[in-house]
Amino acid sequence: MISTLFANNRAWANEKTNANPEYFLDLSAIQRPEYLWIGCSDSRVPANVITGLEPGEVFVQRNVANLVHPTDLNLLSVVEFAINVLDVRQIIVCGHYGCGGIRAALKGQNHGVVDHWLQPVRDVADANIQCLECIEDEETRINRLCELSIIEQVARLARTPTVRSAWRDGRDLVIHGWVYGLSDGLLTDLNCSIGLGGIRNE
Repeated sequence: MISTLFANNRAWANEKTNANPEYFLDLSAIQRPEYLWIGCSDSRVPANVITGLEPGEVFVQRNVANLVHPTDLNLLSVVEFAINVLDVRQIIVCGHYGCGGIRAALKGQNHGVVDHWLQPVRDVADANIQCLECIEDEETRINRLCELSIIEQVARLARTPTVRSAWRDGRDLVIHGWVYGLSDGLLTDLNCSIGLGGIRNE
């Protein structure tokens, strides 16, 4: 029931103000997140919850399979605002194991409009066909493609004009690639971080 959501909201707001009467006044005064999170739209992967961050600490953009499309004006606008206005220095591209978008792209069946969106995943699969074909277990193969896609999206984001301009200006901006496990709730760093000086193994 929709009314339950409003009841939950009131309970949450009361909990916050009981703990700190100035909570919402402080939160509304300024937005200074340290991180930009580019994640999957999957409802089981909420950025704030799985990282233990409060509202205001992470700027979020989500789409199916956490992809970086060079023509996605929504994502590009979020990236530009995060870097140039919010002065975010850490960008996290986070996918998750068991991703339905990755599965749909790998299986090659017709799913409608989303098939156009998922083309970058199929491109990654084609570029790594030998690696993927040697993995017999289907779930393991899907999860490996998920990792490979995240790594590619980090590289794609690093090639966008906004990011390249920030690096030319000497900004210490770093892009990270992470994957989230639905079965254990843990984040894993894929060690594909890219910063001002190139690839970083942080």
